[in-house]
Amino acid sequence: MVVLYACGTSQPARRNVLSRTSPPANQKPANPDNNRNPNQTTFTKPEQITTRKPPEERPVVNTKVERREEPETDNTTAANTSAGYRSPAFYRNITDSIQRVAAKPSYYKITENLFKEMAVVPNPKNPAVNSQWYTTVNFDARKPNFVILHHTAQTSAEQTLFTFSVSRTSVSAHFVVGRDGVTYQMLNEYMRAWHAGRSKWGSITDMNSCSIGIEIDNNGTEPFSDAQISSLIKLLGYLKDKFGIPQANFIGHSDIAPVRKNDPSKYFPWKRLADAGFGYWYDSTNLAEPPADFNALLALRVIGYDITTPASAIQSFKLHFIQNDSSPMLTDYDKKVLYNVYRKY
Repeated sequence: MVVLYACGTSQPARRNVLSRTSPPANQKPANPDNNRNPNQTTFTKPEQITTRKPPEERPVVNTKVERREEPETDNTTAANTSAGYRSPAFYRNITDSIQRVAAKPSYYKITENLFKEMAVVPNPKNPAVNSQWYTTVNFDARKPNFVILHHTAQTSAEQTLFTFSVSRTSVSAHFVVGRDGVTYQMLNEYMRAWHAGRSKWGSITDMNSCSIGIEIDNNGTEPFSDAQISSLIKLLGYLKDKFGIPQANFIGHSDIAPVRKNDPSKYFPWKRLADAGFGYWYDSTNLAEPPADFNALLALRVIGYDITTPASAIQSFKLHFIQNDSSPMLTDYDKKVLYNVYRKY
């Protein structure tokens, strides 16, 4: 028996099952819009039905950070300058490169992300919030209420600028004041710098969140230059006027981190700052005698010192106000000084 198969490339004509008549095999389908068969059944897509509520419309908030244009600099002089290893010129050159390639792009990226976080509604995962989003119109940015002074414990301002420009150090400050009186700003005052670390003042246990950190270029074993202190006082005046910082709230790193830190060292001119309205001092020529029941530890606590370890609190107080003696014991003179400072709080 022979079975014959018909082979070919042409497709059989398709029959329009919705039409009463079938088109010829060699005829192209008519344009349904121009030559629609009046007897053909027409199907239309039904409207989509959903019970989902439309998403809450939120205004688009511009969180783009306005980048500060840096002036053009002549790199010829820097290139011709002798840049020995770990010299100020070495740190200057490498820091300028890091700033251009990594630090400034990272700064703007971080700030833009922070602005986006602040511009959106509260965290929807918060189990305590079970109502729709209501907004208040009465708010502004949080502002600092303390200034914490540090010495860098490094060899140059250039080295400190480098330290704050790389992420692996995990330390920073808002300002750096060089030995020559040049003041560098490294962070917007409303941002939270990482300068205080583990610290406490009064009942505050997160000093980074409420303070401005200022690093003063000094290795901790030398006096501070006059140009440096003059620039610092000018900066403190600006910050005090801008944020309304009380006179008592200009303190040192050693005050808020007893024993763990000793900056800005015994050479720091606290009296000169107090005379200018930043921090308190005492009249050494007219010290009032403390009463017989004077409680020294309670006085330290009122000022703001953490007295969990009394000896540490005494050492920090003496580093600030006595300076030539930081032993953990209070002499009669030390108690007079403490009593007279305590009376200002």
